[in-house]
Amino acid sequence: MNLPRLEFGSLLSYAPRGDSPRIMHSRDVMYALKKDGFVGDPPILMSQWVAQTIQQNRTTLQFASFFQPNTTLVPTPKSSLMQPNTLWVSMRIATALVGVGLGKEVAPYLVREKPVRKAALSMANERPTAIEHYESMSVQERLSRPDEILLVDDVVTRGATLLGAANRLADVFPQTRIHAFAAMRTISNPNEFDKVYVPCVGTIELR
Repeated sequence: MNLPRLEFGSLLSYAPRGDSPRIMHSRDVMYALKKDGFVGDPPILMSQWVAQTIQQNRTTLQFASFFQPNTTLVPTPKSSLMQPNTLWVSMRIATALVGVGLGKEVAPYLVREKPVRKAALSMANERPTAIEHYESMSVQERLSRPDEILLVDDVVTRGATLLGAANRLADVFPQTRIHAFAAMRTISNPNEFDKVYVPCVGTIELR
């Protein structure tokens, strides 16, 4: 893989371990995100809440520059093969973002050709690597080259999916700038968890 690192932004955080009220609340938010459930009053879909929150706070978010008028948003594939009527949360988030003017279009360039282990159900040392994700995906043919690509995912932990996907896209679009956005990031150490709403920018590096 020719892309050893990838810059990403995220809006929210959660901790998979710990039993404090704040951590337990963060997991409730994560579950709502994973099923794109309704939140707020009046209720809106979680994907729409993410998009509206970014749009309303765009001037202060560190990753605001990722959302340009010419940016193409690419949802990351699920770990399993896509089936009819399957909930694809990354696609929902990307569609909601473009719907509020955060990007030019949604383009499902990436296709999962063979399933990989679901990271959330695997031990840390058994989770798919970036290379495994890269090898399990393909890029659908496109007639034109996008100016900017923003990969979109629901939750990022180590970033293997995003880095594998970015490298697959970079093979086809070597001159295109690629960034990533995940609605939520995982804080593995509960002692490092602060709160749910913690917008940040980070870098995923190939191990």
